[in-house]
Amino acid sequence: MSQDQRFFKSTNLDASREELAAWHFRAGAIHRLIPPWERILVREEASPLVNGARARIEICKGPLRIRLVALHEAVETGQSFVDVQESGPFAAWRHHHRFLARDGGSILEDDIAYRLPFGPLGAVIGAPFRKELARQFAFRHARTAADLRRHAEIDARFGSRKLRIGVTGARGLVGTQLCAFLSTAGHEIVRFVRSASNRALGTHERPWNPDDPERGVDPRHIEDLDAVIHLAGESIAAGRWNPARKLAILESRRKGTAAISRAIAQASTKPSVFLSASAVGYYGHRGEEVVDERSAHGQGFLSDVVRAWEDATVAAKSAGVRTALLRFGVVLSAAGGALQKMRTPFALGAGGPIGNGRQGFSWVSLDDALGAMLFSLRNTSIAGPVNVVAPNALPQRGFATVLGRVMRRPAFAPLPALVVRGIFGEMGERLLLEGAFVRPAVLEREGFRFEHASLESCLRLELGRLLEAGGS
Repeated sequence: MSQDQRFFKSTNLDASREELAAWHFRAGAIHRLIPPWERILVREEASPLVNGARARIEICKGPLRIRLVALHEAVETGQSFVDVQESGPFAAWRHHHRFLARDGGSILEDDIAYRLPFGPLGAVIGAPFRKELARQFAFRHARTAADLRRHAEIDARFGSRKLRIGVTGARGLVGTQLCAFLSTAGHEIVRFVRSASNRALGTHERPWNPDDPERGVDPRHIEDLDAVIHLAGESIAAGRWNPARKLAILESRRKGTAAISRAIAQASTKPSVFLSASAVGYYGHRGEEVVDERSAHGQGFLSDVVRAWEDATVAAKSAGVRTALLRFGVVLSAAGGALQKMRTPFALGAGGPIGNGRQGFSWVSLDDALGAMLFSLRNTSIAGPVNVVAPNALPQRGFATVLGRVMRRPAFAPLPALVVRGIFGEMGERLLLEGAFVRPAVLEREGFRFEHASLESCLRLELGRLLEAGGS
């Protein structure tokens, strides 16, 4: 039909055709491909990806929620598949995914035939929509290439054995992406979900009660796992701190960690490794001092929380299970957390330094956080504290400058310390006005490769600004 449009993107990859296709056919790929700056909810994956499988997603645009159902057809395992809009916002949509062989690697092709709604009026949104497609598929191809590169280098160094991995906090921002990242590498994921849930558990779900450190996890639910990654915990930035809120933050980390650690210790067959989330808040406010895993703990509420959090892993460690304490910096994703919150004021030209702007801002890209977890999982030399931060911590005003540049917005509107304290209270004091310059000494020593050692490269990926930097 005359109104049909076509979008096509092709990228050469170093991975083999078989590896490229397997990545797309495994559960979780859709989560890795959703642009983080968009609010898109996956209600149902097309898994297994076979003829007749359907993916159901919800696209949120302001107050609107647009449902899309994609039917999969012409599935040729290892080669290609097609998804066709069964219902949704387009007049027509047919997306052909192809995985082609080439000398030394493969070719990823996305070939889309589509028709916009509203007949002739659809031409009005045609050019902006095409530009948005280019933006989204630049992200999709970049992330696919990065994931395949990461999986290949870890398999080459540590072997390609596939693991059964238990994950707590699997529904959070990092947990959702971690499960997808591991699953697309071929690992089997078992999610621990609150036993109070009123729905039936899936075949890859097991119950736990993070509020009960003594009986929160049945040790029998640990015995067939090769590894456990513990991410669950109350958000520290969900609201102003008062005594009740601070107790909830502390207890959610101490009790939940103790529950999973005790179950690991009591399991008759134990996992080989336990990764427990922690935070660079361990170091407290350090001014211009550079700290690493050998540095002493700091002072204040956050440092006390992190020490109690890490101490709760003692049962697993005492039982001889290799235990790594992953001290995360600020994980940057446009889908949530600090970066999501900062996007709006910067987009409005109201971004800039917080307080004096000299406080340390230790950050890590979401993709490097995921890579560091898999690296720590597979590397038997890693135990104890591990700083999961990029090697280039910045003062907060430096971070604001780079974010403003990527978003093409000014970054000089200050947020005075007095205002921060007035709006956020103690939470603002500790999270926004204090910080530390943290080095990832253990990851550097072990030869971990950062996909985003540059803050600008991280922000361009997460905010969909790759094409503006000359990407294709």
